[in-house]
Amino acid sequence: MQNLYQNILQAKKDNRKLLAILIDPEKVSIEKVLVLADKIKTSPATHIFVGGSTFSGTHLDELIATLKKETQLPILIFPGHPSQISNEADGILFLSLLSGRNPEYLIEHHINSVEALEKSNLEIIPTGYLLIDGGKETAVQRVSQTQPIENNNIELAYKTAKAGEFLGKKLIYLEAGSGANQHVSLEMIRFVSQNIRIPLIVGGGIRSMKTIQEVYEAGADLVVIGTAFENDSNFFSL
Repeated sequence: MQNLYQNILQAKKDNRKLLAILIDPEKVSIEKVLVLADKIKTSPATHIFVGGSTFSGTHLDELIATLKKETQLPILIFPGHPSQISNEADGILFLSLLSGRNPEYLIEHHINSVEALEKSNLEIIPTGYLLIDGGKETAVQRVSQTQPIENNNIELAYKTAKAGEFLGKKLIYLEAGSGANQHVSLEMIRFVSQNIRIPLIVGGGIRSMKTIQEVYEAGADLVVIGTAFENDSNFFSL
């Protein structure tokens, strides 16, 4: 697999928008992933993210291996816990929950994942992760015991994202949470995008092709679709 981060960076330079399908192994069995893989192959997806806030099952390796075989797309782990590291993937978003102040999600889980990561061949991409209020309590909020940034607090989101860039993060991820009632505001996306130099990922609460396009136009370099695609695998056919 080619350098994942360099490909994302080059896409940003070329103004070529990227799309990731997020698969939560807590909700997706091996049987279901075979069906989803067929739908992913006919979608405009460029990446697959795999992970979730509460997954503690045993089929992660098999699920990722199946996705890789069936789709040929780069697969990045979107970890909620060090136990979700799998060498079957191509890379990992090494997430720091910068919007919260829970030390477990700022550094502790990262320390606990070092041994597994050193033994892996995963490309590790340091990512500043910002939880934005999507209008309902999300799994990320419950598990991390942190409060999201209010959707209208653009200045705080910008300063947090910029601090992440100064800290050396290679990506910034604005996340409204799985099944959010509303996505990250276009105004927030626009302001953050205009004031950071690294690629911007946006996910959570995005339920239509129209919204995807609006989020792209606001400045997102990579959009993530999860719940909407899981609930309707014909999402991109509409």
